[in-house]
Amino acid sequence: MRTLVILFLATLSVGCSSRNALDRHLDAAYQHYQLGDCDRVMLELSQAERRSRPRDNLQPEISLLRGQCLERLGLFVDAVETYRFIQTRYPATEYAFRGRARLETLRQLGHYQPEERAVTHAVKP
Repeated sequence: MRTLVILFLATLSVGCSSRNALDRHLDAAYQHYQLGDCDRVMLELSQAERRSRPRDNLQPEISLLRGQCLERLGLFVDAVETYRFIQTRYPATEYAFRGRARLETLRQLGHYQPEERAVTHAVKP
């Protein structure tokens, strides 16, 4: 019985430290974003992503910050695709809403042109 308690506590502590490490990476990413250091943001986001794989609920936040950094780097096509990914994969989240707002801002700045739907007309033989 004592062995089970020790194993349980060890498992619990590993889970907590993993969550703390994930939070540290996300916090560091936001701090580096504020400083304009997008290379370091990408590193911190990658590390956070690796730790968050079992918890898919953090992916939209990670992706949104990645998209914002891609914009800062002038990689507008990559940023657009990142925002589209959020909208497709996580449509009911706040991050999808923010992604749509970023796409609209990029459109207004001339960095993004939404695809127009093609209109087809029947041809008479």
